[in-house]
Order: sequence, then C-alpha cells, then structure tokens
Amino acid sequence: MSRNIGGIDKILRILVGIVLIVLALTGTIGVWGWIGVLPLATGLFNYCPAYKLFGLNTCKIK
Repeated sequence: MSRNIGGIDKILRILVGIVLIVLALTGTIGVWGWIGVLPLATGLFNYCPAYKLFGLNTCKIK
C-alpha cells in the first residue's frame, strides 16, 4: 500500500471528514454524515483505493 494522496488533497480530505462527522454528531445531517469517516481515514493513511483503481496519484514523493 503505497502513498497516493498529496498535501492539499490530504488536508481537504481530513477537514471534510471532520466536518461531516461533527455534523452527524450534532444531528444536523443525520446518519449520512458518518460517510465522513472515509475521507478522514484516506487522508490520515495517505492512501485512497479509488485513486489506485483509476491510476491517480497526487503525492509528489514516489
């Protein structure tokens, strides 16, 4: 499992994930907000299976 998520992509994924989870916890958007776990996890692990599937890579380090 090699890194395929770069700096800005990582930051955006983590922020979006946190926002969605907080909105779910407060009841603002319901249970669908828990989907925020996915971008949060991919941002923290620097790996996105969908990027691998489509051959994308935003990480500058090889």
